[in-house]
Amino acid sequence: MKILVINAHPKKESFCTAIVDKYTKGAAESNHEVQILNLRDLELEKYLKFEYNEEIKLSKELLDVQEMILWADHLTFVYPLWWSAAPALLKVFFEVILQSGFAYKYQKIEGMAPKWDKFLKNKTANTIVTMDTPPFYFNLIMRDPNGKMMKEITSFVGIKLLKNYYFGSVKVSNEGKRKKWLDKSYQIGLKQ
Repeated sequence: MKILVINAHPKKESFCTAIVDKYTKGAAESNHEVQILNLRDLELEKYLKFEYNEEIKLSKELLDVQEMILWADHLTFVYPLWWSAAPALLKVFFEVILQSGFAYKYQKIEGMAPKWDKFLKNKTANTIVTMDTPPFYFNLIMRDPNGKMMKEITSFVGIKLLKNYYFGSVKVSNEGKRKKWLDKSYQIGLKQ
């Protein structure tokens, strides 16, 4: 399987980067082809002021990112949870990269509800998310707003979201707990 690991933490020195390293090691040991995309290395900021219906001319760098997505059978998103959702870096990535014509295209408008073609079918995804909220509270009380957002985005373009893995609370964790999460990341990659 061809796997694209998307690290959406804005800082290089982060627990998310350690997770990416462990996950990638596990996936590689299972003979998967793996590529890593660090969103912090992309120039996305200039696209923040575009309107939704405005055509965006992508740089060669971002066209190459679209090619990486087309190459992949599976996408693994790794990021911290901030304000109950993914960082703005991941949101702008989706808005810029998953453009109409690349990831989807609306059909001719007929009736009351729009219909669209999904161009990224036959791909799967999962997330590995760090958080300060305990996962049981996040899922039970808050009802997983991040998972809902990710499912809506991925399914809109045809990607099947398989599972969201939540590691928390990172803020109060010790070295032993973080090692367990890194081992789990390795296992997720190994069994991908």
